[in-house]
Amino acid sequence: MTEDILWLGINAKYSHTSLAIRYLREAVPGSRILELTINHQLLDMLGEIYEQQPKVLGISCYIWNIEVVKRLLRLLPAALPDTVIICGGPEVSYGTADFMRDFPMVDYVLRGEGEESIRQLTSQLLTCQFDRSKVNALLDQSEIRGIAWRGADGTVHEGHDVTVADLAAVPFAYREDEMADICERILYYETSRGCPFSCAYCLSCATAGVRYLPLERVFAELDFFVRHDVRQVKFVDRTFNAKKSHFLPILKYLLALPDSCRTNFHFEVAIDYLDEEVLTVLGQLPKGRVQLEIGIQSTNEQVLKAVSRVNHWADIKAHINRIMSFHNMHLHVDLIIGLPREGMASFQRSFNDVYELQTDMLQLGFLKFLKGAAMMNLVTPYGYQYMPMAPYEVLVTDALSYGEIRWFHSFEMVFELYYNAGRCRKTANYIIREQEDGDAFAFWQKFTDWWEEKGFHKIGHSTKNLYGYLRDFASQAYALDRKLLDNLLRYDALLADGGRIRPENLDWNRQNYQDITADFWKGAPSRVREYLPGYEFTNWRDVNKKYHIEIFAYNVMEAEDKTLTSQRTAVLFDYTAAEPVDQTISLDLDGMAKK
Repeated sequence: MTEDILWLGINAKYSHTSLAIRYLREAVPGSRILELTINHQLLDMLGEIYEQQPKVLGISCYIWNIEVVKRLLRLLPAALPDTVIICGGPEVSYGTADFMRDFPMVDYVLRGEGEESIRQLTSQLLTCQFDRSKVNALLDQSEIRGIAWRGADGTVHEGHDVTVADLAAVPFAYREDEMADICERILYYETSRGCPFSCAYCLSCATAGVRYLPLERVFAELDFFVRHDVRQVKFVDRTFNAKKSHFLPILKYLLALPDSCRTNFHFEVAIDYLDEEVLTVLGQLPKGRVQLEIGIQSTNEQVLKAVSRVNHWADIKAHINRIMSFHNMHLHVDLIIGLPREGMASFQRSFNDVYELQTDMLQLGFLKFLKGAAMMNLVTPYGYQYMPMAPYEVLVTDALSYGEIRWFHSFEMVFELYYNAGRCRKTANYIIREQEDGDAFAFWQKFTDWWEEKGFHKIGHSTKNLYGYLRDFASQAYALDRKLLDNLLRYDALLADGGRIRPENLDWNRQNYQDITADFWKGAPSRVREYLPGYEFTNWRDVNKKYHIEIFAYNVMEAEDKTLTSQRTAVLFDYTAAEPVDQTISLDLDGMAKK
């Protein structure tokens, strides 16, 4: 009978997986799961659910899918009129009565953490042979904590949201027989629930305390992921390093994994709370084993105080610089646009502070007003206006007009296409240093204004065109020599996107030095091995796939910290590693190799 119960997860992307529906599947043995994405056509979704013919359909509701879920719910009664519908998740755990009144086809709502309450509800549904009226009558007599339902008279009883007191009681979410199908996707995992901090914009502020899984179980479950060669395990612990006696043994476990392990583990950390012992372990990790996400949000102390957050900026900066020096992990930092009191000037300072760190990614997010979060109490004091539907993004603040918020969306688009995509960083940073006296925000602000003047914020763009756009903007805004820009942009193109993108509007030296580079590859192997140990010439296709030599009119490899001057330079790019490796090589650019 439990095979008649289907849990539906609608993910933001195909590469994601749903942790919530897997928990429910394990809580109700024999039940099934179905994963779709928000990119599916609505009627295709309805058709896939119909094919399963569930007698009970449970839908996981989050900020990224709730608008799709609402549209789907209105279609379900026509396709599956007798199916019992259960919704759960953060989007329906608050304002539950209103949700159930607006969507009368929803029979029950799981409020809060549902792994224990769903066992009781499904047990009653099975006992009553999926008869809603009988189950509701039982609930009228003895409610199940964490369940909202409709009474015999149609009245919505909200019940109470619940948490699972003993996290160890929650079953492991993944199964052996599904791993071959999902090991290349992002698998979400948690070792704790709750957060020691109370940031107003985060839903974790609604739950007091932090609960942890026993370490013995964590190690066994991590073994499971490693054994199945999972590409990435993304921890959803709100603050992974909240308790050193919990997180440090996990880091040491990861350190002890064999070099053959390819699994990447993603954590969100409060980096200012790391100590020397933890930093030492992080420095010893193999490259790519771990990546860290660091929520900075703002560097303005008054802004942070307004949302009940405390940052220790000196420690954050020192620890990020220290970890960056390890060159063994991806660092992702966050800023939030629209925080109280954070106007354009304040955000400019925050942006410049964080940009200076040159982390792998600087994500610019827009403040959201999540149901149940304390941010809702700040709407009136700070004059907020925000979207009434998901994703509930800010529209107006006490310090930013709608026009400025709208402009920031273009700013974020430009920044994503270039910096966060790993493109044109050398060029941008050279201009920032040489032309803007280090003011990164001023550069990206001018670029965004130019972008909007061209109407580029309204259309899509091919990667190849991005290089030409930056060259045209910089030539116009800073009167920079186009030859210098061409050299910098060619250098950037060969370092980004695996070197596969060769924009046609740049001056590639495909013919000018062909004989010289051919002589380098086919000459004495010992000469090449000075730069590429173990090199053996096989065929031109193999060479062209793995390596590239480009001749520049400037010593572009000094772009990080020097003003460039004319100096013909040969640079070898090696694409055999996970990230391109570039190095200067010695060639006689007048026609003969020196070695």
